[in-house]
Amino acid sequence: MHNDAKSTSHDAIAQIDSDGRLRHLLTLDGLPPNRITALLDRAEAFRSTSAGVSKLLAGRTVVNLFFEPSTRTRTSFDLAAQRLGALVINFDVASSSTSKGETLLDTVHTLEAMHCDAFVVRHKESGTPATISRHLHSHAAVLNAGDGNHAHPTQGLLDALTLRRHRPDFSTLRVVICGDIRHSRVARSDVHALHALGAGEIRLCASAELLPDADEFPRCRIFHNFDEAIAGADVAIMLRLQKERMQAAAIPSESDYFTRYGLSAARLQRARTDCLVMHPGPINRGVEIAADVADGPQSLILEQVTNGVFVRMAVLAELLAADSTTPLRA
Repeated sequence: MHNDAKSTSHDAIAQIDSDGRLRHLLTLDGLPPNRITALLDRAEAFRSTSAGVSKLLAGRTVVNLFFEPSTRTRTSFDLAAQRLGALVINFDVASSSTSKGETLLDTVHTLEAMHCDAFVVRHKESGTPATISRHLHSHAAVLNAGDGNHAHPTQGLLDALTLRRHRPDFSTLRVVICGDIRHSRVARSDVHALHALGAGEIRLCASAELLPDADEFPRCRIFHNFDEAIAGADVAIMLRLQKERMQAAAIPSESDYFTRYGLSAARLQRARTDCLVMHPGPINRGVEIAADVADGPQSLILEQVTNGVFVRMAVLAELLAADSTTPLRA
């Protein structure tokens, strides 16, 4: 399946139905700030009430279509759907008919015929969730759980929620995102969320080989020197070195990479004393972040994981609840 990663504006429009409701969640690019804020408010409401089982999505069926490995995203979508009372099907790609040559769209149409209500899709090719959304035969919802280097919208939302709980005024924030930005769908969704919520300054830092094209992030400041990028920062978002997505990128050894771009305790001292540390996981300890920083008092890494469940509950409820105004009570 060939997909166009540059169709984000079309994706943003396709996410909204004729009644103005969120139909799918494919990208945060172009999603209005009030919609992002509403999803964060809904996630916060879930977090502040109960993590117990709700009946909000009773009778709904959510299918996890993961064509890439995942621990955090798949498990949190699974928990989110179950806590809302939905039936969850974890699609086994290895033993499915796709291994026999069936196309992905034929597989989706087969599942639609079984009255599945939502497809949570992770795929190595950018644009796959959007392609599925355009070829549905039913009113099922499509949620992008990460596609290539294009987007990871629920990660962008959970990062925004985590940050908002500690720094509610985004306009004052200086956020540095460091690492393999070129291959990072997380970086793109984080930037889209931060811009929409009015972040004061976004700094992107990487070697030239790991930075995207110059015109992709026109509103961000670009740095090659991490010591300069982190100076005075309020938030440091570290990215995993995306080795499985890199084709002969000229990167140094892991130890050299850490020396230049790893977040050590010494380097963190260049930031503000209360600088928050984030990472989408999984972590390469000693490569992009030191263990004592990842586990330190300024780290929000495990809180990000916790908030991922509530954000995904909010998105599923928004897309699948019969009445989007249904009280968020168990």
